[in-house]
Amino acid sequence: MKDRFEVIYKETHSAGLEKRIIYVDKETGVNYLYIQNGYSGGLTPLLDADGNLLITK
Repeated sequence: MKDRFEVIYKETHSAGLEKRIIYVDKETGVNYLYIQNGYSGGLTPLLDADGNLLITK
C-alpha cells in the first residue's frame, strides 16, 4: 500500500501533548491541518485567502 499523505510541517509543544501537523494528499494536492491538544484533536482542510482549498502542485 502506498502512502497517500505526506507531512510537510510538524510542530510539537508541551512534551508532545500539543501538535500541529500539515499533511498534503499526494493524489489531490489538498493541504490539511491537524491539531492535537492533550487527548483531543481535529483535522480541517486549509483554505487560501479567497476561501478556496489550498492545493500543493
